[in-house]
Amino acid sequence: MGGSKRMRSAGAGGSSPFTVRAVGDRACIVDLPDLDTVLGLAAILRERGFPGVIDIVPAARTVLVTCVDRASARRIADEIAGLPSGIAGFARSMLGESARVAIVDVVYDGEDLEAVGALTGLSAAGVVAAHSGSRWTAAFGGFAPGFVYLTGGDAALRVPRLESPRERVAPGSVGLAGAFSAVYPGASPGGWRLIGRTTAQLWDATRERASLIAPGDTVTFRAVREQVALAAPVPDAPDAPDAPSAVPDASPVPPEAASSSAITVIDPGMQTLVQDAGRAGHSAIGVSPSGAADRVALRRANRAVGNADGAAALETLNAALVVRADVDVSIALAGTDATAEIVGAGDERRTPPSSQEAFTVRRGEVLRVGRATRGMRGVFAIRGGFAVPRVLGSASHDSLSGIGPAPLAAGDALAIDDPRQADRAAHSPESDGHPIGDEVQLRFVPGPRSDWFDAKARAALASQSWRLSASSNRVGARFDGTPLRRARHDELPSEGTVRGSIQVPPNGLPVLFLADHPVTGGYPVIGTVIDADTDIAAQLRPGSHVRFVPVDPDDPHLGSRPDARSEIPEAVRLSFEVDGKRVAVTLPGALAVALDRLSATDIGDDGRLLMEDTVATLLRDILSASAAAAAGKIGTRVRQRPEIESDHR
Repeated sequence: MGGSKRMRSAGAGGSSPFTVRAVGDRACIVDLPDLDTVLGLAAILRERGFPGVIDIVPAARTVLVTCVDRASARRIADEIAGLPSGIAGFARSMLGESARVAIVDVVYDGEDLEAVGALTGLSAAGVVAAHSGSRWTAAFGGFAPGFVYLTGGDAALRVPRLESPRERVAPGSVGLAGAFSAVYPGASPGGWRLIGRTTAQLWDATRERASLIAPGDTVTFRAVREQVALAAPVPDAPDAPDAPSAVPDASPVPPEAASSSAITVIDPGMQTLVQDAGRAGHSAIGVSPSGAADRVALRRANRAVGNADGAAALETLNAALVVRADVDVSIALAGTDATAEIVGAGDERRTPPSSQEAFTVRRGEVLRVGRATRGMRGVFAIRGGFAVPRVLGSASHDSLSGIGPAPLAAGDALAIDDPRQADRAAHSPESDGHPIGDEVQLRFVPGPRSDWFDAKARAALASQSWRLSASSNRVGARFDGTPLRRARHDELPSEGTVRGSIQVPPNGLPVLFLADHPVTGGYPVIGTVIDADTDIAAQLRPGSHVRFVPVDPDDPHLGSRPDARSEIPEAVRLSFEVDGKRVAVTLPGALAVALDRLSATDIGDDGRLLMEDTVATLLRDILSASAAAAAGKIGTRVRQRPEIESDHR
């Protein structure tokens, strides 16, 4: 199960000049000889717009490609294998003079300016002349939104990073490290040598282009004395072509939604965040996909109240939460075993239905969600979703960068996004698919950097039981155990990472990246947990034990877990909207699963109409006598097709 093999060789024309390594089951990473080839490959992939590609992340010596599924990842690997070796410089030839140009005004008074002058032999004035006289190219994103590595500067400016990084680098600091230059978009620790400062705002989610500088842009620095500002882009310079970050979205709350509150937070518990399906596709500018830590729980809670799968909901830590309903609301909980209680105005109390089943909380009533004993992150969905501002198309809070709505506090009021959009069929509770016991198995694909570890360490990753540390969070799950020993101790150039990457820092203890993971990292990734199992990892409680199980990403049975409850349910309860009214029916489980699979198949418009007619006929026969009258009104069209969750884990 070595993780360093190529995914596929080039075919009859000979072996590929590039090494393509599997990264879990939905991504691949390409090893390349130099930055010019990196930029060339990234430009080719963006220009061709391959279907199924979510993100393209160039780095110093690699390009990471994340896809929607394994089949898409293999197609990309085949395409890359068929490319010629001479693609270096393609990005420059493709962009040419059409690249977007930004001029950044800089006060060159950085605290390392004199030291850089001494290291390079240029003097401080010579450093300023070389830096401002270079035409830099934005190569790839870094550790934070808006942080972009710039290349193409004067070769004399190459300097090493500081031996001991600063605890805080001020926003707008302009630095040098190796062959790169960059501007810090916000305050953070950093080891770059600082030569100046700018007041240009590198990141602003309200702009059409949230990141001032994006991969493919051309950047020049202009020396000024004070009043630092960003000059407008060169007139008539078009945007960089088809970069994933080209048109960010910062959508405000709809006025009709912002006018009234649906719930008010009384006690947010340990932590309550707004989360949705996330903001995939922006890793190239340093933005993590984020989104719900347990996407299955998000989907189940939303489906229970009739929302779209990725609608904005609340994610609680250890489930505890207390809210007051300001209007009548339909709510569903999922993800943990936490119990809830509804308290009326007269202190009358009632217990809502089980997890993943919708229930109503009346205006003025208080919903108290208790602490969980099984599962770590609960999902609280409301019919219509929550109305909060969106950044790059998502309402999710990113705990690493701070993007998105702030964690909820007592007194916060939340409105319903748009109840008119919640017109999907509500669903009955689904089987609990998270097999979380005393010891959980997480499946992983070895690599892409398993060859950085000796054979004993590679075996130890899978052979020992790892204990989840209390320092784990949405960024990553940290484990305690016997440290893994590296075979190589040189520095790994930063490269793209994914949700599921098992990174091993110098202390040898693995860190499993979760929803808010950094988009790049400089420690070797010994293996990558398959995408589906990261939802399970997000529900582990401190002290839980985990065994990592190596798998083949091309195993046809990878989509199912042997320890999951995968049997077909005996019956499935659905509800449909008929002439503005809700009609509930109970279908045999096998029939419901068959209809769900059929509805997910591309059968064309004629096939879809035929399926709806068939469903309408079936419903007439299945509806109980009390609902027979309503069934007769269905006619030959069902307004909403039945959907159920059939991929029980």
